[in-house]
Amino acid sequence: MPTAHLNDIDIYYERYGDHQGTAPKLLFVNGSGATLAASQPMLSLFAKHFDLVAHDQRGLGLTSIPDGPYTMAQYAADAAALVEHLGWHTYSLAGVSFGGMVAQELAVTFPQRLECLALICTSPGGAGGSSYPLHTLASLDPVERADIGLRILDQRFTPEWFDTHPGDRMLSDAMAQRSGEKPAEVLRGETLQLQARSIHDVYHRLPVITCPTLVASGLYDGIAPASNGEAIAAQISGAQFRAYEGGHAFFYQDRTAFPDVIEFLLAH
Repeated sequence: MPTAHLNDIDIYYERYGDHQGTAPKLLFVNGSGATLAASQPMLSLFAKHFDLVAHDQRGLGLTSIPDGPYTMAQYAADAAALVEHLGWHTYSLAGVSFGGMVAQELAVTFPQRLECLALICTSPGGAGGSSYPLHTLASLDPVERADIGLRILDQRFTPEWFDTHPGDRMLSDAMAQRSGEKPAEVLRGETLQLQARSIHDVYHRLPVITCPTLVASGLYDGIAPASNGEAIAAQISGAQFRAYEGGHAFFYQDRTAFPDVIEFLLAH
């Protein structure tokens, strides 16, 4: 298994696509609690077009779960160390949800290294708006936690909505399965990630980003509202903002979303 010892932890990563030829380099950063093992459908879409690298972030998957607390700067430093390990001087960057937060932190720290940036269903924090405080859900009883989780995933989701939208029901069921019973050590890593996420604020530093940037949001996202995406785009010169039909997982709901992101990254 490809593991690199970086920043005093072992980071598990995988590389996909054409990394022997001329395919553009892309670093992908995953969302809250997401591992490479659970993200293959999404990664396979990018791998068709890019020399793609993605990793299990600290506290998750096959990467080390060191003692906390963790910071957003540490997550960005881990990603930066990984591309340095690969010998990438410049590259494109895409981040989904929490990964979009890490991508913002990475982009404002090393703006000169980025060729292109795609930020998907994410928030800048601070004056630009924060994502839903997922760390507060752990203290709720399972029924209330599941009810809130459903509502913030897509604000349209109700039993009546599912009656006429079976695809959304399948999406909701798949997301619910991710939050099933887990070993204590897995929960410790996920909790530390959510705690770091809760203090994310990069809003006032975003203007240092100069590369072509696409910010994509779901119109019915209750976790990272579209207004937060608009705030990110307004802070980055020349950034494009696009809103899609769907919630926090709009890239599965709106079939135009992923092709748009890939086309943008390839064009720049």
